[in-house]
Amino acid sequence: MSRRRWLAVGALALGFGGFGAWMGSRRYAVDSADAAAVDLLYGLTLPDAAGSAVALRQWRSQPLLVNFWATWCPPCVEEMPELSDFDAEFRPRGLRIVGIGIDSADNIRQFSGKTPMSYPLLVAGTSGVELVRRFGNMAGALPFSVLIDRDGRITWRMLGRFKTAALREAILAVV
Repeated sequence: MSRRRWLAVGALALGFGGFGAWMGSRRYAVDSADAAAVDLLYGLTLPDAAGSAVALRQWRSQPLLVNFWATWCPPCVEEMPELSDFDAEFRPRGLRIVGIGIDSADNIRQFSGKTPMSYPLLVAGTSGVELVRRFGNMAGALPFSVLIDRDGRITWRMLGRFKTAALREAILAVV
């Protein structure tokens, strides 16, 4: 193949690669949250890993970090020990952390038995995908974290595995 042909093929591949990257960034970008998303969240009562009902309204007026996750999601499971560390560090300052599983009750119960966390793990099942979308995660991808301040305002959101320093900074701004 001639040099000119290789250059043309390379330019074409680069163009398609750039287009694919742009499309991927648009698909997994976080859009604006629905104005009623926080009220919807606080209106929920979900079972925990043991099957007991937990009303999320109990955390209204407290800083709340909501982490949407699933047992089958490696980055979700990777970040959970760090969330437990944040829970231990910032709970005395009023922060509450809750994990909302987009997974089956059986999977979450089994996971919780093997890998206990210091914060509650609740079960939303597949219906939790709608809540994730209401918070602006239109792709429904996991993990997805949302930080809500004492006044019920969304102050930080992260689609994908969070960066510890960025989450710490966001938490310090609300506690």
